[in-house]
Amino acid sequence: MQDNIVLITGGAGGIGQAAAKRFLDGGAKVVLVDVNMDALESAKENLGSDDIHLIKADVTNEDEVENYVKETVDTFGKIDIFFNNAGINGPFKEIKDLPKKDFDLVMSINTTGVFLGMKHVIRQMEKQDYGSIVNTASNAAYIGSAGMPAYIASKHAVAGLTKTAALEAAGNNIRVNAVAPAAIDTDMLSDIQNNLSPGEPEKSGEAIKAGIPFGRFGTPEEVAKVVYFLASDDASFVTGSMYNVDGGMQAD
Repeated sequence: MQDNIVLITGGAGGIGQAAAKRFLDGGAKVVLVDVNMDALESAKENLGSDDIHLIKADVTNEDEVENYVKETVDTFGKIDIFFNNAGINGPFKEIKDLPKKDFDLVMSINTTGVFLGMKHVIRQMEKQDYGSIVNTASNAAYIGSAGMPAYIASKHAVAGLTKTAALEAAGNNIRVNAVAPAAIDTDMLSDIQNNLSPGEPEKSGEAIKAGIPFGRFGTPEEVAKVVYFLASDDASFVTGSMYNVDGGMQAD
C-alpha cells in the first residue's frame, strides 16, 4: 500500500477509522470524508498520523461528492482505492409506521451516497485505467428484518450496485467489491441494541450473540482486514464479490 491514495467515506465512524488505520499502517495516505468536521478532527487525532486529509461532505449531495473526489485528486493526483463506507441505521419502525421522509433519508445516504461516490470515483479511475472500490454492504443485503425496512432495502441495493459497477468498470481494470459485516461492535450496533431492548441493551446483545456461530460480536478491525484485502493487489482477480464478515451468520 506504500504511497497509495485511499479515499474513505464515513471516515469518522468505527469501521471507517479502523480501515484508515489499516491502510496507514500499510504505507498509504488516507482521505477521510464525513458530514461532521468535529468528528473528522477527532478521528484524525485518534489515528495520530500526518498522512490524513480531511474533507467535510454530505454523500447525498452530488456537488459535494464531486468536490470530495476533485479535492482528493487536486491534493494527491490520483485515487487508488475508494472505501465507499458511509451509512446509517435509520429509525426502527415497521413499514406500516415508517414515515416516507425517514425511508428517504436512509436510502439517500446508504444507497444514493454509494451510487454517487462510485459515479464520480469511477470517472477518475477510468482516466487512470485502474482502481479498486470496496462498498460497505451488510448481512442485511441477504435477509429481511422486521422493523428495519429502509436499512434492509438500502443494503440490498448496495449489493446490486456493486455487481453492476463491477461489470461496467472491468474494461478499465477497475475492481468493485463489497464487504458485508454483521454484528460489529460499533455505535451502530449499540443503537440497534437500544432499539431492540430500550434501557437493557445487554439483553438484546446476548440475543444477537446467540445467533452468531462464533458467539461474539465482530470488531471494526476485523472488517478493516477484509476491506484491506479486497482493495489490495492480493485480490487482483476478485471483482463483483460480496465478502461476509459475520461470524458465520450467513452459513447458518
